[in-house]
Amino acid sequence: MRIPLSKGEIAPDFTFTGVDGVPLQLSDLRGRKVLLAFFRNATCAMCNLRVRHFIRRYDQWRLQGLEIVAVFESPETSMSQYVSRQEAPFPLIADPQANLYDLYDVEVSEEKVQATMADTNTQKFVAEAAAEGFALTKEEGSNFYRIPAEFLIDENGIVQDAHYGQLVIDHLPLDVIDRFAAGNYGAVDSGVSVESKVKPE
Repeated sequence: MRIPLSKGEIAPDFTFTGVDGVPLQLSDLRGRKVLLAFFRNATCAMCNLRVRHFIRRYDQWRLQGLEIVAVFESPETSMSQYVSRQEAPFPLIADPQANLYDLYDVEVSEEKVQATMADTNTQKFVAEAAAEGFALTKEEGSNFYRIPAEFLIDENGIVQDAHYGQLVIDHLPLDVIDRFAAGNYGAVDSGVSVESKVKPE
């Protein structure tokens, strides 16, 4: 039975090595705010589009004390061929065994993937991803039914928002992350309709 994390809980600590070879422990980031993002896999067009959105805002967010840690259920070989080519200025973690996904109880759902394929917003995201150069590509052996999740963690390691996607294209609205980066925790609330959350940013 899934027991998702919720606001007010301590974010589970873990040690990781990014694809850049730099080791780090999540608790090493105490004193900084953290956006911990769990993606599907390194070839996922919508995931790469989301990383592009993060890259464009990263300088602003970092000045406000926000760090990003991005996790992919992919081997390093796939990471280097796809998402790593964006040269993100924040850590990218290859977690092909899904150990961190299990730690944060990130969902696998055939039903939600099917719902994504039927959702009218999906083609808008596919088109936006294609315009940015990210084509729909299947990663051999990938977990096709993985659903993304994002967590906003404050300077004390406390979860301020645990956002488990209802669809593959369902992420925290960027304006919610903007408010969190600015330190406005009271305005951090991703509890809005899926339709609102999946509009292209």
